[in-house]
Amino acid sequence: VQRQLFQRVLRALSRGRVSFAVAGAFAFQHYTGIWRFTKDLDLFLPAEAAPHALALCRAAGLVTEVTDPVWLAKAWAGGYYVDLISGMSNGVYWVTPEWVQRSRRAPVLGGSYRLLAPEEMILSKIFVTRRDRFDGSDICHLIYRCGADMDWPHLLRAVGEHGQMLLWHLLLFQYVYPASTGAVPPDVWRQLWRQHQAALETPPAEGFRGSLVD
Repeated sequence: VQRQLFQRVLRALSRGRVSFAVAGAFAFQHYTGIWRFTKDLDLFLPAEAAPHALALCRAAGLVTEVTDPVWLAKAWAGGYYVDLISGMSNGVYWVTPEWVQRSRRAPVLGGSYRLLAPEEMILSKIFVTRRDRFDGSDICHLIYRCGADMDWPHLLRAVGEHGQMLLWHLLLFQYVYPASTGAVPPDVWRQLWRQHQAALETPPAEGFRGSLVD
């Protein structure tokens, strides 16, 4: 039932020419080989594509709602969900057309669909650090499997002023996989360390960013 529901949604959105990329457990398995049971299908898409995607889901027999106008809409049937994600809950990053353009076509549930690229998957996870949901392990596994082929300059540009969050996860990766530190290029380490050192030497007079950490 779950498989048929997800297939129905993927076909409906593809036929409706919605610009989207599959993420979540299906993309994670493709890149890392690690499978985990999921009750939802995560689809990343630009915010402007969400209304059309929701209309197509309703036409396919699902119930829909805009769960959070900032970043999340849902469609569901029979206890299984499709999450339509257009950004991060803290408002730091947004799904742009480039996210979909950079995605990679691969087999998903018997069809061929675009999967969110590893760089954007990491970007979407670096602020997910709640007590009951921590995506640091996902980032470690993505770097372990994909780091050698990743577009690190692109990821550094995309992460922007929040490089310390990426550095935090890279340190965790280095601790978890000490023999695979080379998966992260030396220039990446140097650039992030320089940014961190500069922040230590010239801290702002005031400021609080704890609310950005999910």
